[in-house]
Amino acid sequence: MVQGFSREPGVQGPVTEVSREGQRKITFWAAAIALGGFLFGFDTGVVSGALLYVKQDFDLNSFEQGSVVSVLLIGAVIGASSVGRLSDRFGRRKTLGVIGVVFVVGTATACAANGYALLMAGRVVLGLAVGAASATVPVYLSEISPSKVRGRLLTMNQLMITLGILVAYLVNLAFSADGTWRAMFAVGAVPALLMVAATLWFLPESPQWLISHGQDDRARRAIASVTDEATADRLIERARRRIAEEREKQKTDPGATGQGTRKLLMPDVRPALVVGLALAAVQQLGGINTIIYYAPTIIQQTGLNASNSIFYSVFIGVINLVMTLVALRLVDRAGRRVLVLVSLALMAVSIFLLGLAFVVGMNSVLTLLFMVVYIAAYAGGLGPVFWTLLGEIFPPSVRAAGSSVATAVNWVSNFVVSLAFLPLASAIGQGETFWIFAGICVLAFLFVGRYLPETRDRDAEQIQHALHARFGHEPDPSSPAAGPRGR
Repeated sequence: MVQGFSREPGVQGPVTEVSREGQRKITFWAAAIALGGFLFGFDTGVVSGALLYVKQDFDLNSFEQGSVVSVLLIGAVIGASSVGRLSDRFGRRKTLGVIGVVFVVGTATACAANGYALLMAGRVVLGLAVGAASATVPVYLSEISPSKVRGRLLTMNQLMITLGILVAYLVNLAFSADGTWRAMFAVGAVPALLMVAATLWFLPESPQWLISHGQDDRARRAIASVTDEATADRLIERARRRIAEEREKQKTDPGATGQGTRKLLMPDVRPALVVGLALAAVQQLGGINTIIYYAPTIIQQTGLNASNSIFYSVFIGVINLVMTLVALRLVDRAGRRVLVLVSLALMAVSIFLLGLAFVVGMNSVLTLLFMVVYIAAYAGGLGPVFWTLLGEIFPPSVRAAGSSVATAVNWVSNFVVSLAFLPLASAIGQGETFWIFAGICVLAFLFVGRYLPETRDRDAEQIQHALHARFGHEPDPSSPAAGPRGR
């Protein structure tokens, strides 16, 4: 729970004193925290079906349709970039509860919309919550997770995102017969209320946050509830030592006294920042949300009607969920790096073939097949592993700030792709647009092969050493990020 139950420096080895009951408790907490991921998926996915009916009710043109989708992303950028400071000040648990309330407000506004302007306002509010959740959940999960299952629990965030997308598609299908798009949006209030209830009644605060704010007794009780008193004392002592080292460095190095995003520019943190921002951008610039947001629209262009388009898009949601479950099992076995590399290679091939299907006019079955293969490749690697890495690659002292900035870049990239997709497809062709995404996947494959180290079974210090080795230099030995060498 403190620094993800990472390895103890020296010869003591990994902390393993977590009972089965403790592991079940941590998994239950993780599932409740990951409701933020579910809402992230639901509110980004539900618009794909609702848009087919909203555009008729409000007589929306193509720009207005695109803006209903993409305005959520503007809110998400703001939410993601601002929540790190709030999370550091007020704690992960309280921040998550406030995010749940914002989800409820945004859902109510969207459901009550009587025109384009109010619907846009509701989508902006939902975007604030989606962005804030996407930055907060990986940090919170990382700080309650034992290292042995850290990858699995961090991947739970993406599992819940994909589950939210699938549920959104099923909700769209359920209400597609009469086109009640307000009901489609309204379903999102249920998990939002559950998340608020979880933060009020049973979720613990992150022990990492408690220790950094001088609340050692509360941290000890939280850790001891899933381990024992001796383990709790050892973890707290290690956290105190790391905090003391960081404060000592701040006294001797004026450049290390910055707060928030300023700390991310320190030389010792810069490799993590570069990798985090690059992966954040690539996860969206590879084209995934052109499929998620516009799946029914894309399928409709192959000749199917709106109801059938929504029905077939459910298959995309199913394969997205199934392959995320596969990644959940592999991430702590095969490792993060290999999953990302295989994922990017398959994404490049499948989205190139998807583009070819549109260029040469293949039938709807082949088009759907290439879309499903692309989704499977993404969901089995880059999709979930990005969120795992986001909770691992930044040193603990800047983890919330790093997650916030990287998530903001992720949402900016999402916004650019989502807003530009339909106009670009109209200008150069839908197939040619998919070929651009294929090229980006190839470049990303080369970047990951050069700069991303394996993070499986490594603590924060070892990960920083591996990152610096990839960039061809060593971290400052006096830095809190320095520790036992790990390749």
